[in-house]
Amino acid sequence: MTIDHDPLRVCYFGTYRESYTRNRILIDGLRLQGVDVYECHATLWRGIADRVATAGGSWRSVGFVWRVVKAYWQLWRAYRRAPDYDVMVIGYPGQFDAYFGRILTRLRRKPLVLDVLMSLHLVAEERSLTNKSPTTARLLFALEKGGLHRPDLLIMENRAYQRYVSAKYDLPAMRFRYVPHGADNSTYQPQAVPTDSEPFRVVYFGGFLPSHGLDVIIDAAVILRDDPGIVFHLYGAGPEQQRIIDSAENHALSHIKFHGFVDWDVLHTAIAQAHICLGVFGTTPQALMTVQNKVWETLAMRRPLISGDSTAVSEVLQHGRDVWLIPREDGAALADAIRTLRAQPDLREALAKSGHAVYLSGHTPAALGAQFEHILRTVLKS
Repeated sequence: MTIDHDPLRVCYFGTYRESYTRNRILIDGLRLQGVDVYECHATLWRGIADRVATAGGSWRSVGFVWRVVKAYWQLWRAYRRAPDYDVMVIGYPGQFDAYFGRILTRLRRKPLVLDVLMSLHLVAEERSLTNKSPTTARLLFALEKGGLHRPDLLIMENRAYQRYVSAKYDLPAMRFRYVPHGADNSTYQPQAVPTDSEPFRVVYFGGFLPSHGLDVIIDAAVILRDDPGIVFHLYGAGPEQQRIIDSAENHALSHIKFHGFVDWDVLHTAIAQAHICLGVFGTTPQALMTVQNKVWETLAMRRPLISGDSTAVSEVLQHGRDVWLIPREDGAALADAIRTLRAQPDLREALAKSGHAVYLSGHTPAALGAQFEHILRTVLKS
């Protein structure tokens, strides 16, 4: 199928997380390319806690079944109002929406594209949700497999994650295309560079998740507890939050400050004033196969970053030039890296400058939108 008109018309479809960074960047990025995007969305999930409870077995309740029925009825009504389109894109998470999307696109003879981004079954495994309900785990696996087999094309961040999904769900590599993570430069922008005066601010922001390896930060803080002038600031929340706070208290680490969720302007200032930002240090499959949003958000703000090494990271960022990479789950290595960069402000500035250039070269909404538009146009020609 080919189109003989401009702009490209996209129906962005599903119960996807409407405010999630990935969805907003791709939608905004397509619009920056002049693509006509119609959002056909219905709300199913009430937040992370709701999804966790559902994966733990609450999907069996009559209340949840009724919510699903209402959500898909609303989605159907929104779709009936949708203008004509060239291709349907299902946003993340959308593996379950692919069943409905496939029916609708076949009726209109349109191609279907799913932004997979992450395996829902793997996320549940890493959060130990599958252990709580083996029946839910089997159902989740089966539904995700079926959902992934329905679209004409599947979008993933990189080949490492694609290989995992291909092997797990018996999907050929030719079914996949790649759009990496990025950051929104309308919000994540460079600000005034902090001075080298004390305290030396080491900032982590993001989810408190097993994949992020926050124990490594605690271990490094223990090693650096007698090094005057170094203060750790941790922003965010998640299932690991209380355990990490308890660990810091048990070690009497007064130089770690926990801020929880804060307003965007507060977080923006904290990142801008950081001498160093911290990335991800976990060794779960999810951690090793992705370059997380926080990496690109740090580089978008032109701050130096220390993060755990992996094939996925080293394919796009070079150690010692764009970022400072260390072995994962190694608190001593993190402590050494902090000391090294603290002693070399010129190196910190060089990392920040080069990392920011990599971000600008291909990870802004406009750049990602251009990549995505090209992919969507090619599927129309197949």
